[in-house]
Amino acid sequence: MNAKRQDGTGDRLYKIFIYVILGLLAISILVPVAWVFMASIKENSEFYGNPWTLPAGFYWQNFVDAWNAANMGSYMLNSVLVTALALLLLLLIALPASYCLSRFQFRGRKALNICFMAGLFINVNYIVVPVFLMLRDGDVWLKNVFGSSFLLNNLVVLAVVYASTALPFTIYLLSGYFQTLAHDYEEAAYIDGAGYGTTMWKIIFPMAKPSIITVILFNFLSFWNEYIISMTLMSSSKGPKTLPVGLLNLMQAQQSAAQYGIMYAGLVLVMLPTLILYICVQNQLTQGMTMGGLKG
Repeated sequence: MNAKRQDGTGDRLYKIFIYVILGLLAISILVPVAWVFMASIKENSEFYGNPWTLPAGFYWQNFVDAWNAANMGSYMLNSVLVTALALLLLLLIALPASYCLSRFQFRGRKALNICFMAGLFINVNYIVVPVFLMLRDGDVWLKNVFGSSFLLNNLVVLAVVYASTALPFTIYLLSGYFQTLAHDYEEAAYIDGAGYGTTMWKIIFPMAKPSIITVILFNFLSFWNEYIISMTLMSSSKGPKTLPVGLLNLMQAQQSAAQYGIMYAGLVLVMLPTLILYICVQNQLTQGMTMGGLKG
């Protein structure tokens, strides 16, 4: 009896410890985010007092200035276009590739799996310079032959680079999920007269919806917040910029001008889409990370 009481007390203490740790982690994340949101609606004069005081009012002019005067609206549009195109290219390539690698046996399958697995261990930041040099040499050749360059300072090319660098992780995650699905679904579809393509798009992919949503969310966050590749490949001062690069330019400009409200408004513009997306798909994200294919 005493042993049971001790076990029960130990379980309660362990749960309390876990809740305390989770609460501290939540506070360490929520407090800075809340502080940025409050700072974004403060007037500039309020930053010279106590930084933890609540804003005197809602000074929305910071967002207007960040959107128009600081050109954050154009940067956001560029980021939306690049992220959407990169996700589209990634899914069009990764979904069929993951399905074939996980469900079929063919010559060269092991070699392809090894190549994609090797890609997981390559840090993209380490190959930015070779990619830049390759695209620069390609631009030199295009300029000599056609009279104009194309590869650098191009949003489409940037989206292609994003999609290609995300392929190893995406294929690895989707292949692992597809392998958990029973072959009974495909066999039933084949008996009903469905082909390989129809089975893939209408049977397997809808079943893998939680995993696909997980991939979309992870890669959206990666593409949306990416800075090093964008800064390197979009280096022209007059060329288009994505939101993280534009935000850095805004922070440098506003810190020197002591316009802190506009700077924090720019930070909110960067964070808000990711927060909204996560809130919308958090249930599907949990399912995609925990669900198996066929139960029972």
